[in-house]
Parts: sequence; structure tokens; C-alpha cells
Amino acid sequence: MICIITGDIVGSRKIKDSWLTNLKAAFKVILGQNNKWEIYRGDSFQLEVEPENAIRTVAYLKACIKLNKPADVRMGIGIGEVKSNRKKLSESTGDAFVNSGIAFDSLKQAKVNLAIKTEFPEFDEEINVLIKLALIPMDSWGLVAAEMVKLAMENGNLLQSELATISGRTQSSVSEALKRAHYSELMEMDKLYRKKLNQIFSK
Repeated sequence: MICIITGDIVGSRKIKDSWLTNLKAAFKVILGQNNKWEIYRGDSFQLEVEPENAIRTVAYLKACIKLNKPADVRMGIGIGEVKSNRKKLSESTGDAFVNSGIAFDSLKQAKVNLAIKTEFPEFDEEINVLIKLALIPMDSWGLVAAEMVKLAMENGNLLQSELATISGRTQSSVSEALKRAHYSELMEMDKLYRKKLNQIFSK
């Protein structure tokens, strides 16, 4: 099983190409030296991650893109098998790619910026409800909230006082930004997602 995330940048024409630099930097943080990502049609992209990392990955990408106000990002998460794994992601095939495309294509009609599709409808229904709730604060992240979420996700073991030192902000402003971003609830959602994913794949 693999996870394919298909996305595009909302409002890319209204901003400079800073989003592209941020997106490529985000891929490097997420994937390291692994080059399983592709940018195509100017502002669309795909990347492959481990299924358990899907929620953390889309949250991190969202924070990185939100630093380029007023840009945002739409993403479809697809989980499934891969049939042919070619050098270019866009030329690979399998359920993961099909599901990612279906999830992405459903976004406009559902009027949301994020959705998931697997071979397990009940799982999808539950997680998509959680995603819709999570998007309420995520879609409203301002520059400071996005910056602090990005920093917190990159430095998961650091205390807020240490994040404050790195960012040059006060501890109270870091705490307030993460609270406003509903960061702790997002991490709880990620934990629940991993638990439920493990349950369906261990059957």
C-alpha cells in the first residue's frame, strides 16, 4: 500500500513564484533525498508518502503554502496498491493513483480543500468528517499560525520556549499562534487517523 497526494495551488497566479520555492523545500523536508514527487501543469503536483504519514504531510504542505498569502492548496489523498511504478509519478498506475485522482476531483463539488479515498468506504466517511472539521481552522491559518505550525512540525521534540527562541518570538505569541491554529487537536486527529488506518490494514 502506498499513499499518493495530488494537489494544486489555489491563487498561484495572484502571487509570485515564492510558493514554488516553498513547495520544493517542503518536499525535501517530507521526503529527504527521495525524489518521489512531481510538479506539472505549472501549479499542480503529486508526491508519494507512507499511508500513515498522509495527514501530517498534507498539514505540513498546507502550512508551507499558506506562508504565501493569499495562496492556498487543494489536495486529494489516495491510498491503495501500485501496479506499475515508473520513474515519473504521473506515468505510474494503480489504485493509489486512481483514488488520489477521485479524491482530488471531488473537492470542487464538495467545496472543500482536502479529501481522502481508499478501498474502505466506512474509513473514508469517518476520516473525511474529521478532515472537514480540521479544515475549519486550517483554511483560516494566517501567516503567523502557518509559520508556527510549520516550525512545530519540523521540530516535534522541542518545547514552545525553544520554538520561541528559533522563531524570534515570545513564548506567549508562539503558544497563542498554535492554539489559534488548533495544532494540538490536529495532532490528535493524526494519531486517531494512524490508529484507524492500522486497524483496517491489520484485518
